[in-house]
Amino acid sequence: MTGWDHGGVPAPSAVPARVSAVPRVLRVVCALLAVAVVTVMVVVALYTQPSSALNPFDTADRVAIGGVGVFVGAAILALGRSRVDADASGIRVRNVVGGRTLPWEAVRGVRFDRKAWWATLELSNGDAISMTALQAVDGERAAGAVEGLRALLEADRAARPAPARGPLLWD
Repeated sequence: MTGWDHGGVPAPSAVPARVSAVPRVLRVVCALLAVAVVTVMVVVALYTQPSSALNPFDTADRVAIGGVGVFVGAAILALGRSRVDADASGIRVRNVVGGRTLPWEAVRGVRFDRKAWWATLELSNGDAISMTALQAVDGERAAGAVEGLRALLEADRAARPAPARGPLLWD
């Protein structure tokens, strides 16, 4: 037995209390790239000699070059800020720009297609939210988080009573 009963509902011990995920590989790559960009821009700013006939940079230009390097480095770091947190009450997805908090009732499924770069949250209204925190390059860590999200979703479905259905037109 793998923690699932015969009805496809996860056993209580198989349902994690909380699932949190961040893109590990992306964060490392972004940090290294940001450090490289800032270092190059600061070195260029420091070694640019002020005001010569061939090099018309003054001190303000040098400070601006360093400032642009810091700004670009911060923008690169922002690419790795994605995060997914989930518990029994719902799921919180934070991507590069913005984030959403949803109850499990609003979620139809958690997809991670074989050739996809990241997982997708399918919503009941037909929309989909990319979860860039769950990336294929993170391998087993991302796959485990997706399985945890699916277990939380199934546990919520099992705990909720089925909606009342009226008679159908053809009954």
